[in-house]
Amino acid sequence: MLIRRFSDHLHEAGTDEAGRGCLSGPVTAAAVMLPDNFSNDLLNDSKQLTEKQRQYLRPMIEDQALCFSVTHLDHTIIDEINILNASIKAMQECVLKLTPTPLHIIVDGNRFKKVGNIPHDCIVKGDSKYLSIAAASILAKTYRDEYMEQLHEEFPMYNWKQNKGYPTSEHRDAIRNHGITKYHRTSFRLLPDQLALDFEEDLSFEGVRLRITH
Repeated sequence: MLIRRFSDHLHEAGTDEAGRGCLSGPVTAAAVMLPDNFSNDLLNDSKQLTEKQRQYLRPMIEDQALCFSVTHLDHTIIDEINILNASIKAMQECVLKLTPTPLHIIVDGNRFKKVGNIPHDCIVKGDSKYLSIAAASILAKTYRDEYMEQLHEEFPMYNWKQNKGYPTSEHRDAIRNHGITKYHRTSFRLLPDQLALDFEEDLSFEGVRLRITH
């Protein structure tokens, strides 16, 4: 059973993100404030659950939470401010959307930036320790997965419905064969370094150009 709260504040929010390591699509964050009497034996870090379990828990979290919010920050922001800052910004924006305003924030991971005057604590692997962070991880994951499934309809050759934009061999093969889309993160290493040989070519798609060294 995960821990209910880190602080003594009843209005404590947990926040987490999903999609940080992807090659395409947004980084998605969620923030959740749970009531003091909330309990659920299944609730855990979203990575430890099956898709079916996440989909089962999501409406339960949304129905029983005091409040929750979800934020997508797209690839253009990620490329502009880098993925760490985009992840933090997405979590900050989620916290600012919460009503009532939390009196304390607990964050999955080891990096965050202050939101107003609200105190916060970063907790490594917090999504497997605290209920509110675990709940946030499930919302962030399920909302982002839905987003990538919608993008899949526009560019089915990358199979984002399955890989959700993560750097699978299938996804990288599609980049080699079709170039990149307007949803790819051009600041990321989209193909591995071991492909480097002696010449260069341009991969382009939808007006976006990426130079790959072979």
